[in-house]
Amino acid sequence: MIISVQITGENMIVFYIAVLMAGFLVLVKGADIFVDASSSLARIFSIPPVIIGLTIVACGTSLPELAVSTTAALGGANEIALSNVVGSNIFNLLFILGVCAAIRALPVEKTFLKRDYPVSLITTVLVLAITAVGTIKGGKILSLAMEAEAGLVSRISGIFLVLIFVFYIIWIIAEAHRNPPKDEKAANAPLWKVLLLTLIGLILIIAGGKAVVCGAQYTARFFGLSETLIGLTVVAAGTSLPELATSLIAAHKGKSELAVGNIIGSNIFNLLFILGISAVLHPVTVNAASVYDMAILAAGTALTWIFSVTGRKIGRAEGIIMITLYCTSTIFAALR
Repeated sequence: MIISVQITGENMIVFYIAVLMAGFLVLVKGADIFVDASSSLARIFSIPPVIIGLTIVACGTSLPELAVSTTAALGGANEIALSNVVGSNIFNLLFILGVCAAIRALPVEKTFLKRDYPVSLITTVLVLAITAVGTIKGGKILSLAMEAEAGLVSRISGIFLVLIFVFYIIWIIAEAHRNPPKDEKAANAPLWKVLLLTLIGLILIIAGGKAVVCGAQYTARFFGLSETLIGLTVVAAGTSLPELATSLIAAHKGKSELAVGNIIGSNIFNLLFILGISAVLHPVTVNAASVYDMAILAAGTALTWIFSVTGRKIGRAEGIIMITLYCTSTIFAALR
C-alpha cells in the first residue's frame, strides 16, 4: 500500500523556519570553532595578541554575515546581501553595545577613539554615499518609494571597499609592530589539530550561511514580507549572535576593550570586506529602504562616537538610549 503525504504551505513554512533556525545554530557553532582555532593558529606563528583581537576575533565573529551576504549575492538575492550587512551593523552598534553599556559602563581606549571609531564613521558615510548616488537622475531626485531602485554597489565600488579594508589591516599591523606585546601565550594544541578545526569551522559557516539564506527567502515570501525587512531584522540579528555572545561575556568580565573592539572591528569588516566581496561577486542593487537604513547607521555611529568621546566611556544611561534607538529603528523598518 502506498501512502501519499500532501505537502501544504503550512508544512513548508514550518520546515523552512526549522532550516532557518538550524542555519543560525550551525553558523554560531562554526564561527565559535573558527575563532578559537584561528586564535591558536595566530599564537603558533607568534602573531601579536592585539592583532588577534582587532582582526581575527572581529572578523571571525563576522563570518556568519560573510557567509550569508556572499551566498545571497551569488544567488541574486541583493536585498538580503545588503540589508544583512546594514542590519547587523545597526544591531551590533546600538543593541549589543547598548546592552553591554547598560550592564556595566564601558571605558573606551584612546586608540579606538583616534583610529577605529573615525575609520568606522568614515566608512559608513562612504557606503551611504555609494548606495545613495542613484537617488539623483537627470537633475531630479528619484522618488523614494521603499522598493524603488536607488543605486548600485558596483564591482568597482566593491574592489575599492576591499582595498580600503586591506590598508586598514596593514595600518593595524604596522602599529602593533611599533608597540610589540610584552608577553604572549603559547598555543596548547598541535598545528594539525588547529588546522583541522579551522577547516571544520569554515565548512559549518558555509553550510549555515546557505541554510539561513534559503530559510529567510522562503519565510519572507510566505508571509508577504520584503527580503529587505527579513535581512535587516531576523537574519541580521541571527548572524550577529557571535558578536553578542563575545561582547556580553567581555562586558560582564570587565574587559571593555574587547567588547568595544569586537563591535567596531566587526562593523568595519562588514561594510568594507563583506559588502565589498559581495559586490565583486555580483553587483548589489540598492533600494530606497536600504538608503534610509544606511543613514540610520551613520547617525548611530556618530552618536556612539560622541558618547565615547564625552568622558571616554559609554555610560549606562547612554546604553539605554542606544537600545531605545535600536527598537525605534526596528519598528520604523517594520512599519515601512
